[in-house]
Amino acid sequence: MTAAQALGHIRVLDLSRVLAGPWCSQNLADLGADVIKVERPGSGDDTRAWGPPYAKDGDGKDTTEAAYYLAANRGKRSITVDIASAGGQALIRELVRHSDVVLENYKVGQLKRYGLDYDSLKAIKPDLVYCSITGFGQNGPYAHRAGYDFLIQGMGGLMSVTGERDDLPGGGPQKAGVALTDLMTGMYATIAILAALTHRDRSGEGQYIDMALLDVQVAMLANMGSNYLNSGKAPKRWGNAHPNIVPYQTFACSDGYIIVASGNDGQYQKFVEVGGRPELATHERYATNPLRVQHRDELVPILAEMVSQQTRAFWIEQLEAVGVPCGPINNLDDVYKNPQVLARELVMEVPHPTAGTTRLVRSPMKMSRTPTDVAVAPPLLGQHTDDILRDVLGHSDAEIAALRAQGVV
Repeated sequence: MTAAQALGHIRVLDLSRVLAGPWCSQNLADLGADVIKVERPGSGDDTRAWGPPYAKDGDGKDTTEAAYYLAANRGKRSITVDIASAGGQALIRELVRHSDVVLENYKVGQLKRYGLDYDSLKAIKPDLVYCSITGFGQNGPYAHRAGYDFLIQGMGGLMSVTGERDDLPGGGPQKAGVALTDLMTGMYATIAILAALTHRDRSGEGQYIDMALLDVQVAMLANMGSNYLNSGKAPKRWGNAHPNIVPYQTFACSDGYIIVASGNDGQYQKFVEVGGRPELATHERYATNPLRVQHRDELVPILAEMVSQQTRAFWIEQLEAVGVPCGPINNLDDVYKNPQVLARELVMEVPHPTAGTTRLVRSPMKMSRTPTDVAVAPPLLGQHTDDILRDVLGHSDAEIAALRAQGVV
């Protein structure tokens, strides 16, 4: 954290774990906030153990830090507190007095048992911004259910429009390859917290933020949701194809896959000319996009056979030369070797207490006046407990020792 960063004046008390909450607090840490990550003594965030893979030490041996955990916790400070104990609850209340934001993702009502809910904490910090992240929100018939990303992708409609067509091999619903609903909930929570802080700075008022994964997933349906609401017709799965444009999909080359996004008849003509099939551009059944959509099932196999005759490099080079939008489907080895990814310096190597150094993907927020690039690795469990108790709360060494002896930290 540096004063030059946008949130260098903000402290976040992060009681969240796993992904949606930590993704939010990592965004805030990237922007300069002092994020104090509160973890369970002995075990910490669940994702610390979600390996392999783990970060490697200097001898190439596994550390205790799972790569999953590293992805969502850079730039934070870790303190261990047993919030189920009276002493731990008292410590959290002390920390709240020195914080601007509390972020949590406990089950509905769980923190109220500990006196750590919003109503309890705003009594000691009236301008507090308090963000709760749950699967289904604080009210409604599902409020007390556990909500996981996979489940929410299904319940929230995303899987109904993701996956191959039912009438094709491999057809059926498919979840996204990353926990998209968790990540987007973290992003929406970040935006909401920043808006609440702006409101606080203008009015002096804090507020409560109720974030739900299901709400986010329904909002994320975007044009698909709007199409349904305005037509009454539920969209279906199209796999990697487009419902209104042909060809606009993936194709298998002789050595890999490419995407061809032919947005008009001129681009289609150039595509088939590169493939040595110029007659397909003037064919009475394929000459215009409406015709190609109508005869999709007979045209696409012809195009697939054409593409399969050449390598991925051939198609990308030739199609880019004539202005047909195209690109590879990269695996992660390809991604991190991509010259554009390298030029944007998206991967950084940062010091790590047990691994020596570890490689992380930096924040994509490139800001000219308040940079986000803070080369701070995710913390070890409880790494900053003594520092926080001493520097933030003013506890003496003797008091810290007593808290340890009592199992509070």
